[in-house]
Amino acid sequence: MTEKLRTIIVEDEELARNLMKSFLTKNEKVEIIAECENGFEGIKAINELKPDLVFLDIQMPKITGFEMLELLDHKPQIIFATAYDEYALKAFDFNAADYLLKPYSKERLFEAVDKVAAKIKKEGSVSDVAEKISSFPREDYLDRIVVKDRHKINIIPVDQVRYIESMDDYVMIYTKTGRHLKQKTMKYFEAALDPKNFTRIHRSYIVKVDEINEIQQYEKESYIVILHDKTKLKVSKTGYKNLKGVLNY
Repeated sequence: MTEKLRTIIVEDEELARNLMKSFLTKNEKVEIIAECENGFEGIKAINELKPDLVFLDIQMPKITGFEMLELLDHKPQIIFATAYDEYALKAFDFNAADYLLKPYSKERLFEAVDKVAAKIKKEGSVSDVAEKISSFPREDYLDRIVVKDRHKINIIPVDQVRYIESMDDYVMIYTKTGRHLKQKTMKYFEAALDPKNFTRIHRSYIVKVDEINEIQQYEKESYIVILHDKTKLKVSKTGYKNLKGVLNY
C-alpha cells in the first residue's frame, strides 16, 4: 500500500492520546493529520480534512463518540477505542470498522489498522458508519438529542421536546424554543424515547404526552390532539389506540 491512511485521533485523555500516537508513528500505513480532545473539535476536523480513518473515544465530555458520528458530513472508517466493554455491541450497530478495548497492545492496534487498510482497498475510504441505525441499540432511553444546525451544534434535552414530525429521511423536532431538523427516522425515535412520556399518534407524529391538552373527535373515526399552545395534530386509528393505552382511558 503506497498511500498512507490519513488518520485523526479523537480522544479527550491526553495520556491515552499520546500512547496511541506513539504506537501509530511506528506504523508505516498511517499518517496522523490531526488530533482532537473533544467531539466538537473532532466534527470540525473530520468534515474539513476528510480523513480515511478516525480513532474515536466513546466517553467524552460535551458529546459522546456515538453522538458525534451522527453529525458528520464526511464519513470515514471508524475504529472505536474505549475503556468500557459494554459499548462493544453498540459500536458494531454503528458499523464501526473495529473496536479497541483499553488498555490495548501495539499489536492489537496494528491489527485494527490492517483491517481498515484491507477494507478501504476493497470498498473505498467512505464508510456507511452511523447510516443504518434505525433501531435504538441501548437499554436506557434517550435523555438528549444532538442536532447540527449549519456550524452550530445544539444539545436538546428530551424534556424540552414537544413533538416530532416526519419529513421523509429527516424529522423535525419541535421544542419550546424552536425547531430542529435531524437526519433520523421516526422508527428510531419511537424506539429511543421513553414510551411513558412520548407516544406515536400518527405515521407523521410522535408527541410528548404532557403537551396534550385535549383530544377531539372531528369525524366518525377521526381524531386530532390539541397541544397546550393550540397546535393541532392528526391522530390515526393506531395512534388513538396508543393514546388510550398511555393515558389509561
